[in-house]
Amino acid sequence: MSLKIFIADDSQILRNHLATALGEVPGVEIVGEAETTNEAIEKISALVPDVVVLDIRMPGEGGIHVLKTIKKSIPEIIAVIFTDYPYPQYRTKCAEEGADYFFDKATESEGLIELIKQLKSKGQQDSEPD
Repeated sequence: MSLKIFIADDSQILRNHLATALGEVPGVEIVGEAETTNEAIEKISALVPDVVVLDIRMPGEGGIHVLKTIKKSIPEIIAVIFTDYPYPQYRTKCAEEGADYFFDKATESEGLIELIKQLKSKGQQDSEPD
């Protein structure tokens, strides 16, 4: 079974880069992308991916609004914040709204890719209880 990932970021270049990098991880499938807050909420609700990668600054109400909305309707979704705004107040707010992971685009993109690899390998072992 593949790990289904959705990418929400206002930068087409970044979405393409992430889709390429994460798509190279065996067993990972990029199921959708969005550029705006409303588009992200609509598509995530329809596609129900396993993991959503969210930027904080996006056209519309922003990634934190997407996070809050999605976690209400799909609490089991793994939410990863991937942002240029790694400030403590954003980390705290995102954690309060249900973010599972938080990465700084400038310094932690490898960490995001490693996380996806770990989630994929954990998913293959999920037949046994934690």
